This record gives sequence, structure tokens and C-alpha cells, in this order.
Amino acid sequence: MTPRPGDLLHVTRAASVQFVRPIMFRVIRTLDWTTYDGWAWLDGYELNAAGDAVARRTIFIRPTGLRRLSPARPSARARARASTP
Repeated sequence: MTPRPGDLLHVTRAASVQFVRPIMFRVIRTLDWTTYDGWAWLDGYELNAAGDAVARRTIFIRPTGLRRLSPARPSARARARASTP
């Protein structure tokens, strides 16, 4: 998997041993830094259970260990506000 800006990821120990406690992560960008084959640096935000950004982070991971999550569907109230002029 190649992470793209806007992707919501579940980052676990499968992506890197540093993630003993899994996190949700929203990708800002993939950094073009020299690294080991099969590894990458990602810049983005760690999210809490409600989907709010709690920390900006740069993480070193194996993309093969990432799991892409479906973005949360907006609530009925948010959809109503978006459709109101």
C-alpha cells in the first residue's frame, strides 16, 4: 500500500515495533527521505477515538503493515449543514 494525503490509517506493530499501542493516523504527506528498502516516513496527525487530531507526528513505518480505514461518514447534522445554503 502506498499512503496518500488524506488517507486514514490504522498503524500497529505490523507497521513498526514502536506501535505497541495502535494509533489512527491521518496522512498529510509521504516524505521523500532516504531510508531502508521497504520503509517510509509519513507526516500527519495522530487521531483520538472521536477522529480529532491530538498530535502532529512524523512516523517511520513499513507500508505493508498499514491498514487503510474507511473515513467516518459525516453525521446527519453535518450533512444537513452542508446542504443548507
